[in-house]
Amino acid sequence: MSLATAQIGKCGELLVQYQLLLRGVESAPMSTDTGIDLVTYSPNLPHPITVQVKTNLQSKPGGGKGKLALDWWIPSDTPAHYVALVDLSSESVWFMSLPELRIHAQQQPLGRLHLYMYTDTSARPRRADRLAHVHDFEYFKLANRASGIYGV
Repeated sequence: MSLATAQIGKCGELLVQYQLLLRGVESAPMSTDTGIDLVTYSPNLPHPITVQVKTNLQSKPGGGKGKLALDWWIPSDTPAHYVALVDLSSESVWFMSLPELRIHAQQQPLGRLHLYMYTDTSARPRRADRLAHVHDFEYFKLANRASGIYGV
């Protein structure tokens, strides 16, 4: 089955909403593309939290020929409080703030941040001091961050 880019993006948003709702966090999609996809609300917080969602359908070869990896391009000036990085194939969601993305993005060309996670365990990153494999980013999984972000 082949999905259009817009369908992949919508699936990512719905997966984030589903995982948040399971934790008691309400959310609503924005009707226009302003760099914010969801406005989320926790009864334990006095203010909403905005989220931009970036979605991968599945891993792909890095650089077209390399080891399998997930990767996301994020605008370096995103107005959202958090960016949700989604992998539909594993139904995984990672939540990162813009400062965290700036620290962990492996590439930072002008105006964008490029973050990738190798799914191939045999991949050897260029720099050993950086997070590079999916398992390195476990801290950022929504399941591990929801209580700290939303108080749930």
